[in-house]
Order: sequence, then structure tokens, then C-alpha cells
Amino acid sequence: MTDRRDFLAVLAAWGAAGSPLMAQAQTGAGWKLATGYRAESFHGQNLTAFAKELTAAGVKVDLAANNSLFKLADIAGAVRDGKVELGETIMTSLVKDMPLAGADSVPFIVRSYSDAKRLWKHQRPLIEKKFAAVGLKPLLAVPWPPQGLYTQKPINRAADLKGTKMRTYNSTTQRIAQLLGATPVDVPMVQVGQALADGKIDCMITSAVTGVENQVWDHIKNYYEINAWFPKNITFANAKAFEGLSAAQQKSVLAAADVAETRGWAASEKAAAESVEELRKKGMKIERVSPDFLADIKRMGERFSLEWVREVGSEANDIFIPYYTNQ
Repeated sequence: MTDRRDFLAVLAAWGAAGSPLMAQAQTGAGWKLATGYRAESFHGQNLTAFAKELTAAGVKVDLAANNSLFKLADIAGAVRDGKVELGETIMTSLVKDMPLAGADSVPFIVRSYSDAKRLWKHQRPLIEKKFAAVGLKPLLAVPWPPQGLYTQKPINRAADLKGTKMRTYNSTTQRIAQLLGATPVDVPMVQVGQALADGKIDCMITSAVTGVENQVWDHIKNYYEINAWFPKNITFANAKAFEGLSAAQQKSVLAAADVAETRGWAASEKAAAESVEELRKKGMKIERVSPDFLADIKRMGERFSLEWVREVGSEANDIFIPYYTNQ
């Protein structure tokens, strides 16, 4: 592994502190929990239960799902500015202003849900500090199922992907394609099925859940459980709204958040397992990667993590050093 003494840079601070809290910070008028995701998703179901548990504890909360209150990209700012008391967003949406939020999207460093929990253990104190600086109170984080590799032909090593046409959707997946010698092809998820049918792409990295939702088995036959990364959604409160609760209510909110986080991780793992099994039932070949390919992935993970720490700054070492040393 690369010497961590080489991980040098300066971490940018996140923005100015948030603006005043909305008038109904107290729970009499009821709180809203804004999310950009569907209420039917496992994240949405978990938040529905969380809202009910808070309401039962005396903090009335209603879930506003599917961008019905604010668009996903605007939710963190809306909670910060006191336009809504609670919000959920994917952590990668925060990296522009809070680079440390991107730790869980650095590819090929997390191999399992257990690894993902350990990474969150080291990431969370720093996230809490950054959120507090802008008037936000993190409550819980829940991962999406891990990202796997779909291919039309069997592969044994990274070199087998050279010359393929890989679906990409952000800078990280574009870089992965380039490092593998594949041609990156930008395709929105809603167009994946047609792109596969037209031969525009022949491999991609995405979750088993997404593969099931898009019925990719009609055009692609191999799925490798590489667990490339475990992106997390984070749920948070306006700090002034939280501080306006009684001590007993604050305790109830934090206790319910702990329960919701545990429940959410279990739901994510269940969704991942069920989706992989569905791919298998539809005739796809489900495999673990070969030792050679696993070694290639680990080397890529080290490269990505070093680059990320150099970009983010020395604080990132507080996440990766204890993570890599299994603390």
C-alpha cells in the first residue's frame, strides 16, 4: 500500500453557516422529511417507519418523498436554510462543498457490508463536524446495494475488458473505463436497455437492484460481484430545529435514528441478495471475480484512494489510515 506520508493537501471548508430556522421549528405544526427518492424504495420504507417512530415519540414528522417538496440536489440547502426540518440525500451530491462526503464512493476499497460499516465508523465523526459547521445535524446513513460488473463475455482479469464499450455516468466510471482500456460511453440508466440492444455498450458497473429494475438479462449474461463501492444516503436535521426540542425529544430522535440506521443497513443487504438471486433466476451467470482480477481491483482501489486523499486533503487520512489498518 502506498505510504500515507505522501497523502498531502489542504481540505476545503464547506460554505458559510446556514440561515435562520423557520418559524415552526417546534413540533406543534409538524415537521417534514424531504427526500428525492420514492417512498416505495427500501430507503423510503425505512424513512416512513422512522417518521412514524418519531411521531409516536412526540415529534410529529411527515415524509415528503419523490422530490415532492424539494429536488434531491436542493434538499441539503433547504434543510440548512430552515425551509424544512429534515432531509435525505445521497452523500455524493455533497462532495462539491464537502469533499469528505465522497469517501464511500472511492471505488474498489470496500469489499463487503462489514467493510462499509467500518468505513462509515471512521467517516462519521468528520461528517458530523462538517455538517455542524453549516447548521446541520446528521442522524443516520444507509448504503445502496453494492455496485457489480455486468459483461457480455466472461472475464478473468482486468485486461479482458480492454477494447470493450463500458457504460459510464460520472467522472469516476469514466476514469475506471479508461484505466481498464475500455471505451467510455455515457448512457443514462433509463436508456441502458436500448443501448445494450443496439450494441452501444457491452459492459457496465451498477447494482444488482438496478439490473433487475432494467431487466438487463435480455441483453447481457454475466454478473460479477465486485462490490465496487457502497454509496450512502444520509438523513439529517436542521441543527436549530433539533436544539429546539426538549432533552427527552432529542434523545428519542437519536434513539429512533439508531434503530432506523440498523434497519436500513439490513434492508439494503436484503435488497442486494434478493436482486442477485433474481438475476440468477433470469438466466444470468453470477460469479465472484478471479484472484487475478481481484488483485487488479485492489491495485486500482489503492490508486483511487491515494488520488482522493491528495485531492481532499490531510483530513482524509483520518478515514483511510484507520480503515486500512483495520481499526
